[in-house]
Amino acid sequence: MAVEFRVLGGVEACADGHRLDLGPARQQRVLAVLLLEAGQVVTADELVDRVWGERPPQRALPTLYSYLSRLRNALRTPGQDAPIARRSGGYVLSVAATDADLHRFRALSARARATAQAGDETAAARLFEEALANWQGELCPGMDTPWFNSRREAAQVERLAAVLDWSDLQLRRGIHTELVTVLAPLAEDNPLDERLAGQLMLALYRGGRPADALNHYQELRRRLAEELGIDPAPPLRSLHQQILISDPRLAPPARDTASAPATRTTMTSPATTHPRQLPAPPPLLAGRDSELVALDKLLAPQGEPHGGTVLIAVICGTGGVGKTSLALRWAHGWQERFPDGQLFADLQGFTPSDEPADPYAVMRGFLEALGADPGSLPATPQAQASLYRSLTAGRRLLIVLDNARDTDQVVPLLPGSPSCTVLITSRHRLPGLAASHGAAQLTLETLDPAEARDLLVRRLGSDRIAAEPGAATELLRHCAGLPIAISVLAARLTTDPMLTLVALAAELREAATPLDALETGEPNGDMRIVFASSYLALDTDSARVFRQFAQAPGADIGLPAAASLTGLPLPRLRTRLHRLQAHHLVQERVPGRFTCHDLLRAYALEMTEAVAPAGEAEAALTRVLDHYAHTAYEADRLLLPHRDPLAPATPADGTRLEEFTDADRAMTWFAGEHTVLTAAVNHAVRTGHDAQAWRMAWAITTFLARRAWWVDVTAVHSTALAAAVRLGDPAAQAESRRALAWACTETGRFAEAHQELAHALTLAERHGDLLSAAHTHLALGWQYEREGDNAAALRHDRSAVEYFTSAGNLPGRARALNAVAWDHTQLGDHEASVSRCQEALVIQRELGDERGRAGTWDTLGYAYHRLGEHAKAIDCYRHSLDLNRALGHRYNEAETLVHLSQAHCATGAVEPARAALHEALRIYLDIHALNPEVNQVRALLRELGGPAV
Repeated sequence: MAVEFRVLGGVEACADGHRLDLGPARQQRVLAVLLLEAGQVVTADELVDRVWGERPPQRALPTLYSYLSRLRNALRTPGQDAPIARRSGGYVLSVAATDADLHRFRALSARARATAQAGDETAAARLFEEALANWQGELCPGMDTPWFNSRREAAQVERLAAVLDWSDLQLRRGIHTELVTVLAPLAEDNPLDERLAGQLMLALYRGGRPADALNHYQELRRRLAEELGIDPAPPLRSLHQQILISDPRLAPPARDTASAPATRTTMTSPATTHPRQLPAPPPLLAGRDSELVALDKLLAPQGEPHGGTVLIAVICGTGGVGKTSLALRWAHGWQERFPDGQLFADLQGFTPSDEPADPYAVMRGFLEALGADPGSLPATPQAQASLYRSLTAGRRLLIVLDNARDTDQVVPLLPGSPSCTVLITSRHRLPGLAASHGAAQLTLETLDPAEARDLLVRRLGSDRIAAEPGAATELLRHCAGLPIAISVLAARLTTDPMLTLVALAAELREAATPLDALETGEPNGDMRIVFASSYLALDTDSARVFRQFAQAPGADIGLPAAASLTGLPLPRLRTRLHRLQAHHLVQERVPGRFTCHDLLRAYALEMTEAVAPAGEAEAALTRVLDHYAHTAYEADRLLLPHRDPLAPATPADGTRLEEFTDADRAMTWFAGEHTVLTAAVNHAVRTGHDAQAWRMAWAITTFLARRAWWVDVTAVHSTALAAAVRLGDPAAQAESRRALAWACTETGRFAEAHQELAHALTLAERHGDLLSAAHTHLALGWQYEREGDNAAALRHDRSAVEYFTSAGNLPGRARALNAVAWDHTQLGDHEASVSRCQEALVIQRELGDERGRAGTWDTLGYAYHRLGEHAKAIDCYRHSLDLNRALGHRYNEAETLVHLSQAHCATGAVEPARAALHEALRIYLDIHALNPEVNQVRALLRELGGPAV
């Protein structure tokens, strides 16, 4: 007959339905300690400390032994020995997880989370409800010692986490009515918990109480500002904005979608993210009915799923023939077939002034759109591709890849699940894709005369065409059946009501003689003549803006950067852009970001060479590169204020920089512009602007590192290094080599990292650059420490301290002191480690260096732990965790969690140790850390008897 135990709501033991007499309160505390540490040996000294706290009686041990003896007798049942046993070093209570309410709660919660991960959300919700039913009150009420108090707080955290995970499931399943009564009292008890606040706001909104949801946000925002001096995090701010505009994406899902796969129990889990990235469909599409029918057949589902393969179709044809318009019209017409979302990317395969888009940069954008945490994306392209296939698996997604260069650019972006459909446009036929992936092809021809005339009629009206039929025929001859040319001509006619078809045809005849074919490598008829007719109709300012747009380094450009590109104030710029839009010479695909067709960009480049005043293009390019370089620099100063600044540089006249008030806004800007910035680095080098190229690479490094985008770090600094060599700047060369070494180390390429750092040190020493030498020695110390050579690490870190001190660089000296402290404790000199840490913290407090303090608190905690001062160690680790979480440094957070778990183990607090290790493992797996870190955590979990998954 098993004994059942309770610690939630009171300490009790029952056998055969009868409550057992557990004796006086202190004796019950002994049982409670053993129950909470079930299966773990607890020493007599630990029992005394936990039962009596800081004031044990003089005869504590004899009293304890008496309590243990009485408990053994009270818990002994017929046919079974007492569950309390004497073991070497202490006492242990053996109890099955099903026989104690707290352990039953934990086991059921773990099963619920695993079930949710497997995709059965209905069953997971039931398991959470069963787990929470065990919670009949607070843990061990009335037992007031420091140990019980800390365990009580930890248990409340566990309960809250289970409630929030259950609430996420309910919200995903479209169940929200009953959540308000559960979440509202929890929000009163936990007023600063943003995850809880988000769930309550969403439940209130879905329950028809948006005003209450907005009021709750404002109250939370006020308390955060008053008590912590911070604003709500971006996810909660985004939810607030969605509620303000009644975003339809907040509507509850249909109840029959409750079994959709789940990946993570958070408000922004990938399973609940349904991207809608398609640009607007074309307003007019003439002569493509047969092609739409052909696409319907090529992409029709063939059973469930599609015969086990991904459906892929390629629309190919010459530039300007309308491939993108056809793809978008088909995609918009079949959105209901893809309820899990539509992804869209312009691969820039034929953009004349830029390189084709990196497929892995596009993939990262897709991963974020699918709900992946940007700060947790894998470092390597292979791992990113694996995550992409995982997030698209089983989901009915449409993926539109526009303007593809070749098969190699497309293949990484293909999903692995036959539930997805891929539609590609390209000027090439992509035969390799047909051979390797069975892609179907649809060749799009130019419009025949009747179709072309129909499109012109739709644009201008039948009466106007009927009034001047001969001129209309002549205009269409110049357009050669290309829809883009017809659209540009029609825009010219509709924006100038005084212009007749006859007059426009005459202009084209006069312009035809001196015009050459566009340099696209493809026959384009008389399209340049068509473009010229619209260009020549522009006023002087608008024509200049059109030419300057060809100098933009990326696929598109935001309004602030466009103001620098053109040198115009925003009101005048908006007027010119509206005029260019009216002439179909630029497009605003998303609010505030502008682009133009690559054929139009090619024409603008040609016009720049032919008619622009000397220096116009160079001035525009210089301004826009200065805009990106200087804006990125100021944004980086907010992310890492104690980073060594660059030498001042003056932006060109007319450059208008963007300003940010805090680090969050700087990160948001980088997130929106990083693809343009990486393209700008390459464009700057190709056009001879090496200084701007290097500054942009330097400025974007912190952002890329925080996202763990090491492939991008390698790419931009390989380009930047070549630029620095041409500039003859040894300090810049050394900086880029250190960045390359950092990326090599993070991706496990240690030999390459050593080569880069050796080059960097040679440069610093050859040119007597103390600061560069200091940074390089510090990087070498970190490199050797990662490889386990602590003696070599100490040598380099001591050199870094000396160089930073000689250079008068306090932030660097503090960082190097922390590194020396870490080396000391790794070598066993813990007292020296404490001294160096305290010295570093004094400097970092004075400087307000939060990043530096986070690392130093961790090192100090480690030193105290090795000295046996575990309470001090735990306090230090908590300081470090708070700072790393605020800074978003997830690798450092995981590393500190491992250290914290070891300090908890040393005090006998096994459950907090396990919890810290599980959190560290989750972070390591999220960021795809190297195997040694992951394996270390799993080994530690196995030592504690917990699951290492």
